Amino acid sequence: MRTRTERLQKILSQAGIASRRAAEDLIREGRVRVNGRVVQELGAKADPSRDRITVDGRAAVPRRLQYFAYHKPVGVVSTMSDPEGRPAIGDVVRGLREHVFPVGRLDYESSGLVLLTNDGELAQRLTHPRYQVPKVYRVKVRGRPDEAALERLRRGVRLADGMTAPAEVTVESLLPNKTRLRIAIREGRQRQVRRMCEAIGHPVDKLSRIAIGPLRLGSLRVGEIRELTPREVLALRHAVAGRRPLGERPAPPRPEAGTRRAAPAPRRTTRASERSTPRSPR
Repeated sequence: MRTRTERLQKILSQAGIASRRAAEDLIREGRVRVNGRVVQELGAKADPSRDRITVDGRAAVPRRLQYFAYHKPVGVVSTMSDPEGRPAIGDVVRGLREHVFPVGRLDYESSGLVLLTNDGELAQRLTHPRYQVPKVYRVKVRGRPDEAALERLRRGVRLADGMTAPAEVTVESLLPNKTRLRIAIREGRQRQVRRMCEAIGHPVDKLSRIAIGPLRLGSLRVGEIRELTPREVLALRHAVAGRRPLGERPAPPRPEAGTRRAAPAPRRTTRASERSTPRSPR
């Protein structure tokens, strides 16, 4: 009988334990065992249908893939837990049927669309620069950027960690002392949009992510979470496959269809009864 071996990090990501990059950290830390033996080599393989694979003693059982859109409020950390005790997405998703994790990050001071899933393969592709999936932000900046400043954003801005890729920038409206911009980027550097705007002399007052590739925030209210439609999942898969989504762009779902208010994120406390779960990427 032929065995079907795959790299451990791929198995763990498909099981919804963590994204592939975070699964590599779990392996390096010695938290993964195959048939009772600790495995720390990233090239190690296993057969998920025959081998017993565990993380921190828990079986890595493949689960039904799930996908959710969450409207993250300001003041929630885009990780599963926070060492400083701040509210985290991990606190919000505890009530869901399956363990899911956030794809990418949205900084503490920002609000907007976060994709939650246990599909590690899709998560890895959506966050990898190679696949050029745009993330779109609605940004309010101080002052009124002139055309030269906007062109700097469109051509790329030199930051401490190097030159950014060109961004798509549109002026949405002019306020007395501020400007509303729509900015689309295809990278995922930490606090990138904020740093870009600061570099041109127009710091951000307010920032909200409104789209990840074909997925739109739409009318989802702050703090709400909803399950993606099959059409939206298909559109995301087409986006990372380098193909256009089939048909027209999906319309924003009606808020009353499958939408529920996420429970307020409690402050993180440590209790002996808490079950230990592997961390998702920070």
